[in-house]
Amino acid sequence: MAQPAWQDPAPLALDTAPVPEYGSGSLADLLPTLAAGLEVPGFTVAIPELTPARRNCVFLIDGLGWEQIKAHPDEAPFLHSLLPTSRGGTGRPLTAGFPSTTATSLASVGTGLPPGEHGLPGYTARNPRTGELMNQLRWKPWTEPKAWQPYPTVFQLADAAGVHTAQVSAPMFEQTPLTKIALSGGSFLGRLSGEDRMDVAAQRLAAGDRSLVYTYYSEVDGKGHRFGTDSDAWRGQLMYVDGLARRLAEQLPPRSALYITADHGMIDIPFDEQSRIDFDVDWELSAGVALLGGEGRARHVYAVPGAQADVLAVWREVLGEQFWIASRDEAIAAGWFGPTVDERVYGRIGDVVAAAHDDVIITASVNEPHESAMVGVHGSLTPVEQLVPLLEVRS
Repeated sequence: MAQPAWQDPAPLALDTAPVPEYGSGSLADLLPTLAAGLEVPGFTVAIPELTPARRNCVFLIDGLGWEQIKAHPDEAPFLHSLLPTSRGGTGRPLTAGFPSTTATSLASVGTGLPPGEHGLPGYTARNPRTGELMNQLRWKPWTEPKAWQPYPTVFQLADAAGVHTAQVSAPMFEQTPLTKIALSGGSFLGRLSGEDRMDVAAQRLAAGDRSLVYTYYSEVDGKGHRFGTDSDAWRGQLMYVDGLARRLAEQLPPRSALYITADHGMIDIPFDEQSRIDFDVDWELSAGVALLGGEGRARHVYAVPGAQADVLAVWREVLGEQFWIASRDEAIAAGWFGPTVDERVYGRIGDVVAAAHDDVIITASVNEPHESAMVGVHGSLTPVEQLVPLLEVRS
């Protein structure tokens, strides 16, 4: 029944939010599936469409979502040609997980666990022990890595089972806490150029009878944040990484499978007051809020003690037509962070969780000037951010 014109529109129903395919088709399911095919103890096939090879290589392109590849056949002819191979030849994408952001997704890839278990539930999240916001990408302020994420990585378990395991990435990532808790195990080989990474990844793949190799490229995401996905700079990076993917595919040793994926997609947001809501100057949204975490399209809102219900009500009233607004328990019950949430992770999730539905972000111009100036952003549950490829080349 239509609402009377005088009545305020109802907020978005939480059951309309797309939930990531944890357990069958998310980023967290990729390495466990490959490890099961390599006979690593403790793993079972989670993505039933895949047929793992004896030598498996994962090439993760930061920020290159499914929708971006579909929309750019001219700039990415090789990647676009592989779209029918995605997810075991079904031509379907994977889901990143929530939030669709780098720290969360890389932890899901490397540990094989959803965010509610590995415990990196956003770009920034509150440390319940200290009460401070912790940036989980830059690892500031310093937090003991193993206390924050105690589970072993799939790479560590594969290496222990005799699989030839390696990560090939930029040298600056070797000693970062995020690498240590999410992507370590076997050998880390730092290479500056993308071409060198592709060549070394192919060499490492051939070095074992059973191999699991991971390589990574970040600048598609970097150019998207700075200039947007509708820029020449971004398209130039897409053309470059398309060539890298082809270079790696052409060097695959026998009995290999190359899986090309991403940690999230990206959406450009206009620079106007309707599209960019500034929390730092909005007295309604900031009332009763002790900390604002997450990022523009996936916010964790930590309320002053006793104000949780009021903050939830105000955020729903002000933003409920543009964002899915959930309490912590509602977001957990809806499965946004996975089937289960560990006790140590519970307090890291906001009292209120806001996931963007429309083309809009919540900025913080004073406290997050760099992030607030980004053109391309991500984090939410919408297809343009959430869907990622799993393109496949076999030899």
